[in-house]
Amino acid sequence: MTTLFDPIRIGDIDLANRIVMAPLTRNRAAPRQVPSGLAVEYYRQRAGAGLIITEASQVSPEGQGYLDTPGIYSAEQVAGWRRITDAVHAEGGRIAVQLWHVGRISHVSLQPNGQAPVSSTARRAETKTFTKDGFVPVSTPRALRTDEIPALVASYRDAARRAMEAGFDGVEVHGANGYLIEQFLRDSINDRTDEYGGSIENRARLLVEVMQAVAGAIGGGRTGLRLSPVTPANDAGQDSAPQALYEHAVAQLAPLRLAFLEVVEGQTAGARDFAPFDYAALRRKFGGAWIVNNGYQRQTALDAVASGAADAVSFGRPFIGNPDLVRRLRENAPLSALDTRTLYGGGAKGYTDYPALEPRVTA
Repeated sequence: MTTLFDPIRIGDIDLANRIVMAPLTRNRAAPRQVPSGLAVEYYRQRAGAGLIITEASQVSPEGQGYLDTPGIYSAEQVAGWRRITDAVHAEGGRIAVQLWHVGRISHVSLQPNGQAPVSSTARRAETKTFTKDGFVPVSTPRALRTDEIPALVASYRDAARRAMEAGFDGVEVHGANGYLIEQFLRDSINDRTDEYGGSIENRARLLVEVMQAVAGAIGGGRTGLRLSPVTPANDAGQDSAPQALYEHAVAQLAPLRLAFLEVVEGQTAGARDFAPFDYAALRRKFGGAWIVNNGYQRQTALDAVASGAADAVSFGRPFIGNPDLVRRLRENAPLSALDTRTLYGGGAKGYTDYPALEPRVTA
């Protein structure tokens, strides 16, 4: 019987186990949105994960929505990430970068020249973001023009190529949690009348074009995607037909032979049964490795893999306070709590100072 601790090959990437570190925004990439030396140690400590998926990293300056989040669009950022991938690989780990554009979940103070954020819509989201002044309401966006979308798609392709230069084993496109791609997918947000709005086919078009561009640049076997079909995160209202929407989108991606799909089940960091959705039906449309996320604990993760309901399980917050989470899950050791006061911004405290278990003593 397959276990959580068995190796697996997802696309072109060999993993030592089926425990994935989920993307975790920590707001410590300063200055110039470059990953810091502290981030090298942070990820190195967690290299026991079968796969690390990094904190979300904007594909362009316009893609930034929170203070001090890293980018993957400049040579300096690529060099910063290279130090991280080298450190993870030296520990025997595998690491993918999450490619991100926040869309309307941003603030003018974080945008080039103080411009309005861009989105599928000109309607402001009822949520907040993290700036130099703390958490503040997001700014009103402007709707992207149709003729701007090819350059947007190219920014994902170029970021994926830079990720390969930085030594990553793969990338994950962020299509979840109410950010730009989901702002196009859901008819609760997307009010466009061009070929990127209206029908399910049109609303899925941006996602499909981005995934085609990324997989075309670096290969489907090194490309993954994160989706969250029913989460209300970042003022993402429910789509009128989420099952039909996401099944159509995933079916369009099947020919790309993507390495994996990471699915947030239910409400991000909340109830898994938040809204009805048939995840097994979505999986049947995909074909690649199926990674589940949201509130999994040791036993539920063990059961998900043993039963074949998932190929791997991604853990978010447990990896913050437990750099050696894989060992703790394997040995059924207690988990350390995280310090919520140090989640966003700051230095080593609450970032690289969580202790690992004591080494085993052998006779």
